[in-house]
Amino acid sequence: MAFEHLNTQPNFGVPGERHLRAYTPGDNFYEMLIAAHEGLDDEASQRLNARLVLMLSNHIGDLRVLREAFAAARQSL
Repeated sequence: MAFEHLNTQPNFGVPGERHLRAYTPGDNFYEMLIAAHEGLDDEASQRLNARLVLMLSNHIGDLRVLREAFAAARQSL
């Protein structure tokens, strides 16, 4: 399924920052995500994920993008 508004390509990084390896920003994101869950029980980890979804969805703001993101996430289940 092609998405008109949703960017599904790797897009992690800091504007203007360059890395020797293309995967480094993705690795940095993964480390941040794991660290955010460190020491949390399953319930707290689920609450953290829910809060992240709401906060990042609000940051994106574009309902077209969010609709495509929800469809893409469900498609993979």
